[in-house]
Amino acid sequence: MGIQVIEREEIKVVGISWNGTYSQLSTIPSLFTKLKERLEEVCHQSNEPVLIAPFHSRETEVTYYVTKPVEKIDDIPDGMVGFTIPRKNYVYTVHKGNLEDVENTYHQMFAWMDDYGYERDHYALSMEIFKEEHQQQNISGDLHFEIYVPVKSYKK
Repeated sequence: MGIQVIEREEIKVVGISWNGTYSQLSTIPSLFTKLKERLEEVCHQSNEPVLIAPFHSRETEVTYYVTKPVEKIDDIPDGMVGFTIPRKNYVYTVHKGNLEDVENTYHQMFAWMDDYGYERDHYALSMEIFKEEHQQQNISGDLHFEIYVPVKSYKK
């Protein structure tokens, strides 16, 4: 697994949100289906063939969004949210494997961050980016998506 630090430019997104406990994470896959069913309602979609899933993880709960990148945020459909993810530095890797291994991929990223002296920015959104080209294998359970964990400083 290749892990590196990269900078991502600001991105505007519109989509759906969900908040729940860690024991309810099995709800998340249905959010992708729900957004895909309503995707034509999202105005000003960018040409980027991805879905972006920004999220906040806290001690007892998670807020997870499934969104589509847009050129501008206006005319947000009922029941959806729109916001801008600021330009930020992230620790980045690609997860390939089954759902049960996702947690392990995150643990490997956090260990790498500790080893190289990067401090996680707990106030910024982490992101998972799902490319359209991997849609069929993701549906089949052979997951392939990018993970971005925000960092605020270099500690060493």
